[in-house]
Amino acid sequence: MMIVTCYRPLMQRKSFSEMRCPIARGLEHVGEWWSMLILRDAFRGMTRFDQFQKSLDIAPNMLTRRLNRLVESGILERRPYSERPLRHEYLLTPRGRDFQPVLTELLKWGRTHFPAEPLPATTTDRKPGGPPKENSKTANASPGKDQRKSRTRI
Repeated sequence: MMIVTCYRPLMQRKSFSEMRCPIARGLEHVGEWWSMLILRDAFRGMTRFDQFQKSLDIAPNMLTRRLNRLVESGILERRPYSERPLRHEYLLTPRGRDFQPVLTELLKWGRTHFPAEPLPATTTDRKPGGPPKENSKTANASPGKDQRKSRTRI
């Protein structure tokens, strides 16, 4: 039995910080996908480590590195919210808030070119707080047919 092992040299991260292109220099600070998703969640109102971790399902060490990088870049501000144990929240700075149009355009682009699979839409006639009403299709349906009721989800 022969075992073949291939070793790849570690990829070196290229720095864009010295490039003249402003897109490249911006990517130096927010170009890693976790960073953009953290910023997305920050715009949704998340500020705490555990909130970001739960939302993103990201390893704690990776989240720590990404948050530290966003703080170093002046995009997020780290502020203590608990002394014992010491806990921090992460708030958008003016530089971070200026990133919102970029995320908005990425959202539009993603919805247009890479839409999620649509969920099947079904309806139930219901007054707020009241029991479901039978609609004419359900009331007149033959016994034994599959009659599923659920709320419309968008």
